Amino acid sequence: MSTNFTEGRISKFDSSGKNNQLMRMRFKITRMAGYMILILLTIFSIFPLLWMVLMSLKDRDETYSGNFFPSHVTLSAYQFVFSTMNIGTYMKNSLVVTIATVLISVFLATLSGYAFARLEFSGKQLIFLILLTTLMVPGAVLIIPLFLLLRDMKLLESLFGLILVYVGGGLPFSMFLMRSFFQSLPAELGDAGRIDGASELGIFWYIMLPLARPGIATITIFQFMGTWNEFIFTNTFVHVDANRTLMPALFSLMGQYSTNWPALTAALTISIIPIVALYITMQNQFQSGLTAGALKY
Repeated sequence: MSTNFTEGRISKFDSSGKNNQLMRMRFKITRMAGYMILILLTIFSIFPLLWMVLMSLKDRDETYSGNFFPSHVTLSAYQFVFSTMNIGTYMKNSLVVTIATVLISVFLATLSGYAFARLEFSGKQLIFLILLTTLMVPGAVLIIPLFLLLRDMKLLESLFGLILVYVGGGLPFSMFLMRSFFQSLPAELGDAGRIDGASELGIFWYIMLPLARPGIATITIFQFMGTWNEFIFTNTFVHVDANRTLMPALFSLMGQYSTNWPALTAALTISIIPIVALYITMQNQFQSGLTAGALKY
């Protein structure tokens, strides 16, 4: 009896050990497969950027040579976009419009988001729903009304008119995101400030706003990217070369019969630098803001 009992325990121990080995092997295989998929996705994501940078370092005669790497590195395309194309002026205009739009949008979105999240006033839900409906309207539908409005206000061909259009278009989403983020913060923090005698503005400025930095970083990146990359409105409302922004200038490099691909890719490489720099600077707060602001609606 004891021998049979001992053999049974040993067989059970061996089977459990084999099961553990199989589980560990499956885990390793699954993890390796996941790493391979991530590596392939990374290659597919990086390849267009790498092709763009390498193309910008080629001569125009080498555009259709079929070589992935340039036979000799040259900066003639960058010299062209800075001297002949005058990309510095277009980048300056884009930076002025984008920075002004981001600052105004962040200022208004934080105030309105806090008001919709924490304050009680008549018509609050109705006003919020009306603002949300603007998110469902395609931007192309508004081109003609906005053109007529800017014409009547004598703001066509001006950077200030573009700023107003971009603020009006991006504010509802930013306000919605900041409202969700403020709602995710503990209400007890505001109650503690009121007990200490702080005003509503003091609670917003000294308590809630420092905690809302991830949300602010999120709307800053979204608004910056949306404004920097926007093409339709700026190409419709601004035709004066001195006030032209970067995206229409890049589009002008596309020829009807031929395109200077090294110059175009050089301009595109320069155009992504501000977005990449902004994201690297604010990536930690951006990632936490995407999750924290979506906890409560």
